[in-house]
Amino acid sequence: MQMDLGAILSAAQNYREAARAALARRLANRPVDAEQRAAHGFAWIATSVAALEAVAEWAEGSTNPLDAHIAQLAFAETLGQLTGALLMGPAEMLRPADLGLTAEARALADAAAPMLDADLAETRAVLAAALAQGQWPSETLHDEALDEIRAQFRRFTDAEIIPHAHKWHLANALIPDETVHAMADLGTFGVCIPEEYGGLGLGKLVMCLVSEELSRGWIGAGSLGTRSEIAGELIMLGGTEAQKAHWLPRIAAGETLPVAVFTEPDVGSDLGALTTRAAQDETGDWHIHGAKTWITHAARSDVMTLLVRTQPDTPGYAGLSMLLVPKPRGTEDNPFPAEGMTGSEIEVLGYRGMREYTLQFDGMRAPADALLGGKQGAGFKQLMQTFEGARIQTAARAVGTARRALELGLDYALQRKQFGQALIHFPRVADKLAVMLAEYVTARELSYAAARAKDAGHRCDIEAGMAKLHAARAAWTAADASLQIHGGNGYALEYEISRVLCDARILSIFEGAAEIQAQVIARGLMAGRG
Repeated sequence: MQMDLGAILSAAQNYREAARAALARRLANRPVDAEQRAAHGFAWIATSVAALEAVAEWAEGSTNPLDAHIAQLAFAETLGQLTGALLMGPAEMLRPADLGLTAEARALADAAAPMLDADLAETRAVLAAALAQGQWPSETLHDEALDEIRAQFRRFTDAEIIPHAHKWHLANALIPDETVHAMADLGTFGVCIPEEYGGLGLGKLVMCLVSEELSRGWIGAGSLGTRSEIAGELIMLGGTEAQKAHWLPRIAAGETLPVAVFTEPDVGSDLGALTTRAAQDETGDWHIHGAKTWITHAARSDVMTLLVRTQPDTPGYAGLSMLLVPKPRGTEDNPFPAEGMTGSEIEVLGYRGMREYTLQFDGMRAPADALLGGKQGAGFKQLMQTFEGARIQTAARAVGTARRALELGLDYALQRKQFGQALIHFPRVADKLAVMLAEYVTARELSYAAARAKDAGHRCDIEAGMAKLHAARAAWTAADASLQIHGGNGYALEYEISRVLCDARILSIFEGAAEIQAQVIARGLMAGRG
């Protein structure tokens, strides 16, 4: 069935603008926080339309017949939510009436009637049958070098991560040093660090490919590079020349493993309320006091990017500074050997391989030149510069997780037989796989669009937020649907999908919760950015 995606997309874009106008009317006399549901609903509408734009651009001109089927299914599913009930969270749906858009939703439904009124059972069946035959939609980036990078990391993941990841997860083991070294040899930790400092000097799109493929094997492997990405960008954008020359080559080579130390107990996303403090003595050295929590990979790391309050009389963000604090790498027997620093592990459902910790600082020392860029009070602004890249990378991790969930569901549906036939021959199972495929591709292309915007030098906090918001939902949906395909076996720890489900759940929480992303998107769009 051929559909005019361009005309339908135009109608969806008009609906987005109607939602923007509806929110503007509400905000004329009320602050955005008082209209949070409406603002976040608009963010989800805008994100959904951006996802349609991304998948339409991907499908345009493609010669792979599967791509047209995927685009059609992605449009139908998304338009059904826009005109009916848009899923913002597990217990939250936005209906057009919530924004006073009942008439506008009917107009969109009329414009999209050929698609919304169509029975897409055949489309879903075609996609499921193609997957069963080993056929996948197009993923080329029309650049031989980029396609080879994807292939290289896919081969590595298939050989070195997937066969071992579930065993590591069940044992709550750290990713083995040998695997970390192999990842370093591939350039994992220096993708975006300039060549002059020992990195690959590549962009965020390549970072997406690397993170996506490693996360397909295990989100812990895909996330290991996040700390290097954040630290590298912090130092590259805000560091002194001496700090760049010292730290960047070591990070790029995987010789130095950084850890991001920002969050505090009872603070969460409100970084302006941080209380961990650092003060200088007569020699210029810093002494650190306070507590941090949810610190990933804290023990097996060599330098902390530590957000602290160095100006106690200056409230809010303005009193915060970023320190580069060297620390000895811990061991299993002694995870925190640094004087003045202790820690305890937080046991978690998933997202293992690096471990989570609460840290306490009781006079830990840092050298005088630890202050990033030599500037006090600039810490929050310096950190803000990394948010876009970190959120794009998180979206890529979600895309990889969604793909693995789909692979596991497909494999189980092909192998498991009930009532004399493989599960994939049951329409409810095949339908799940088809929709999972469409959502995976849509999330992937939206993530790539955000990465391209970043690589072009544009401000892209909105695009990054959209990519993370959409991809995190796609990963959770895929993991949940895949476990359902597994039935009772999916609930057994021995099956890999049980791990993928736990891993997928964190994606809408860390690097800025889904609610924070929606707030960023709404504020940015209402301010006229995008």
